[in-house]
Amino acid sequence: MERIEKIVFATGNMGKMKEIKAIFQGFQGDILSMKEAGIVCDIEENGATFEENALIKARAIHAHTDALVLADDSGLEIDYLDQAPGVLSARFMGEDTSYHIKNAALLRKLEGVPQEKRTARFVCAIAAVLPDGTEKVLRRALEGYIGYEESGENGFGYDPIFVVPKYGKTTAQLSMEEKNEISHRGKALEAIKEELKDVM
Repeated sequence: MERIEKIVFATGNMGKMKEIKAIFQGFQGDILSMKEAGIVCDIEENGATFEENALIKARAIHAHTDALVLADDSGLEIDYLDQAPGVLSARFMGEDTSYHIKNAALLRKLEGVPQEKRTARFVCAIAAVLPDGTEKVLRRALEGYIGYEESGENGFGYDPIFVVPKYGKTTAQLSMEEKNEISHRGKALEAIKEELKDVM
């Protein structure tokens, strides 16, 4: 297969783009966000799993470019709540609801629940659609548990309530370096990079 010269990532999130560029360091071509690639499309993420949603996004962007397309879908699974909020993580209680309110609601649902039953994980699925239409998708996770209050300023989303046992801190209390080393997205990006190494 021909070597890939351009990667388009299905996101407008510049924080995410920074992480992707750091992991794909050494790639000789361009790494662009959808916006930088001039792609505008409305994508309805209606899959039942993280993998399905990642593929929906990647396929939608692939229709507009001959580059390698990468897309991710990630979220939080809390075992005690039957893996909720899961694929609805971003839309839980409405997309415009602040995470401060979402986190408070989840903490309320877990009131009185002991630590050993507060197990949770951040999940990230990454889909790749190659220029010839070949598809690859994989998932990685970061295991932890839900704390008892919001702590830390470094993260976003559910980071302030998600505790990483190795550090005894929430992901919002970790430095960027510590977080990238263990993050579900970091692991998934590393894995997809390994998967695609023959064409890059």
